[in-house]
Amino acid sequence: MDSISQAALGAAVAGLVAGKRCTPKVLIAGAALGTLPDLDVLLDYGDPVSNMIKHRGFSHSLFVLFPFALLLTLVWKRFFAPSWPFVQLLTLISAALITHPLLDSFTSYGTQLFWPLDVAPVAISSVFIIDPLYTLPLLVPVLAAFIWRSRAAKLCGAGLALSSLYLMWSLVALGQIQDRVEENVAGTHLEGQPVFISPTPFNTVLWRVVVLDDDKYWEGLASLHDEDPTIDWMPMVRGEWPFPSEPELLSQFNAFSRGFVQFKQEGDKLTVTDLRLGMAMYHPFRFVMAKKSDQQVWQLVEPEQLGPGPLLPRQIPALWMRLLGEQSIDALLCNEFDCYRDELVDMMK
Repeated sequence: MDSISQAALGAAVAGLVAGKRCTPKVLIAGAALGTLPDLDVLLDYGDPVSNMIKHRGFSHSLFVLFPFALLLTLVWKRFFAPSWPFVQLLTLISAALITHPLLDSFTSYGTQLFWPLDVAPVAISSVFIIDPLYTLPLLVPVLAAFIWRSRAAKLCGAGLALSSLYLMWSLVALGQIQDRVEENVAGTHLEGQPVFISPTPFNTVLWRVVVLDDDKYWEGLASLHDEDPTIDWMPMVRGEWPFPSEPELLSQFNAFSRGFVQFKQEGDKLTVTDLRLGMAMYHPFRFVMAKKSDQQVWQLVEPEQLGPGPLLPRQIPALWMRLLGEQSIDALLCNEFDCYRDELVDMMK
């Protein structure tokens, strides 16, 4: 999640655990602890693909944060808070740190909760990386706690309760969309194919669905306000890797993206895109990993991150109308390079 949400979460957790000991200093310390794991963005792993894959890595691992919390508690009690009970201080610091990656795990990006074990990042994908409906019910009580200090712990507890209820709702909404997707692909050639579902920006009402299908993928939108449960799919070119084998970095990228990867030739460049993040032509994680030589032969190159792509003005109102139940997704997804509905729509029948 974004830094504001993480800071508010850390402050709320600290305020609740502190109880009668809650002060503005405690809230500020909790906010700092809540954002601390994201300092790994300052590390450079050598190339943009590695920086993407290894973000939310060791600094978000439960195996790292628990010992770090213990060490920080010993130091803090020794030099800054000798009067605090050790268990209460350990609980405060541990909770403020660990709730950060737990919240991140609800997003689509993925969080390596169990680093260094060789397991997939946890990505529940039930909330967007920025969602005011999660953040505001948490942030407002935390800010109020700076003013009404006698009620600070209760205010923080209320904020945590409201924001947690929203996370629970997001899981319910995700489950409804999952059931709907299964019903839509049942009996088609897409039944049993890998599916990725994520909320569209700033809400848990309109959801984006991606279904892989060999050298193409199908993208659709499903709103909880839809009267017709049928999902309007758009076929998109997925492409393929032009070499007989994958370099290790691409294998890591594939594993991190769970196979939801698009290969696309753009001029003399071959771009590799994580399809889970973004939509239509707008994808924030696009990388050049190969180029054509003067002899028109593909050659591997050092990865280069590209801009996310165009965000067309028509897509903003179209996204809002789709959220309200408008079925057509042409204005959101279609472009002359990627869409070939007429040739493939019969394959869904």
